[in-house]
Amino acid sequence: MSYAGDITPQQAWQKLLEGAVLVDVRTEEEWAHIGIPDTHSTDNDPLFIPWVFAGGIPNPDFVNELALQAPEPGSAELVFLCRSGNRSSYAAEVATNLGFTAYNILEGFEGHPGPDGQRTVNGWKNRGLPTNLGQD
Repeated sequence: MSYAGDITPQQAWQKLLEGAVLVDVRTEEEWAHIGIPDTHSTDNDPLFIPWVFAGGIPNPDFVNELALQAPEPGSAELVFLCRSGNRSSYAAEVATNLGFTAYNILEGFEGHPGPDGQRTVNGWKNRGLPTNLGQD
């Protein structure tokens, strides 16, 4: 691991309340249909920069989009979120290489599948953190 660390959704929320910036690296489809974290009660709006596009196609502009949208490295910590904490770990590593202090949110937005295959076990939305649910 070459980023600042893995944190729980609750730890991420605390960091957001303290001034960190959330970077949601899921796809546009995930944002629209599953939902997004609601960060209105924090000081910073989230950044929505897909790590990959639908179909798993890598976003060739990820680094440029992050550099354009994120605060200057060193001015705020970044916490990265995806569905389950996998894609976001890669994004946190890239951000660290760019000079940011970056954390990966374990469990992601939806969490891990339970015994029934549904993502209702853990994750941002299942831990009761502020959420704007998608349209589906």
